[in-house]
Amino acid sequence: MKRHLLIIDPQEDFCNPSGALFVPGAERDIPRIAALLSQPLAAVHVTLDTHHVLDIAHPLWWRDSDGNPPAPFTIIDELTRWHAADPAHQAQSAAYVAALAQNGRYPLCIWPPHCLIGSAGHAVAAELFAALCDWEARTGQSVDYVRKGENPFTEHYSAIAADVPDPSDPATLPNQALLSALQEADEILVCGEAGSHCVANTVRDLVAHGIPAQKLTLLTDCFSPVPGFEALQSTFLSELTAVGAKITGG
Repeated sequence: MKRHLLIIDPQEDFCNPSGALFVPGAERDIPRIAALLSQPLAAVHVTLDTHHVLDIAHPLWWRDSDGNPPAPFTIIDELTRWHAADPAHQAQSAAYVAALAQNGRYPLCIWPPHCLIGSAGHAVAAELFAALCDWEARTGQSVDYVRKGENPFTEHYSAIAADVPDPSDPATLPNQALLSALQEADEILVCGEAGSHCVANTVRDLVAHGIPAQKLTLLTDCFSPVPGFEALQSTFLSELTAVGAKITGG
């Protein structure tokens, strides 16, 4: 049996209590994920949330009429209060908010700047990184690292495609290389952070792009939700079990 391990965004900013967007429970998920690497695995895929400081989901992008940025966790689902700090970005920003309302994805949430390119918070959590290096040395295979989120004009919760793909930017379009690799698996173990957002939307996109839900095993003791968004994780798990995905863990 070809078993693949798909680890979503196991980065310091999410998994370290001092991280910029710490997900409580992630610090306990990491040792359990690291232990999975002792199992026979045909491939290991690790996604990396990857952002610039100036990003449509970070406070610097937006201003109110008094020139103040939104606080982290502000939801921007209409533009009566908020406008792009750079007037050159206003039309595209307004179109993006409208596109999110139409496509049924999550509304725009303003996050603390996190997983910034070149920062310590972008790195894989140290305990897991050591286990990944050991897996590479032991098996002679390379971990498949997949970056997502570098386009500042769209969110990229899913490792498969951006929330609003940009036809001019291939990095926002469906990741055919990752999809093709996962199609070869008999079972895909899914874990990482956060269960309410990046895990949920990656898995939804896997199924939408032809990966049979029956191949997916969701390791619920190896992912946690962003506080305040627990219902999103619960909804995701209900959706996926209804179409045949398996759940293991606590």
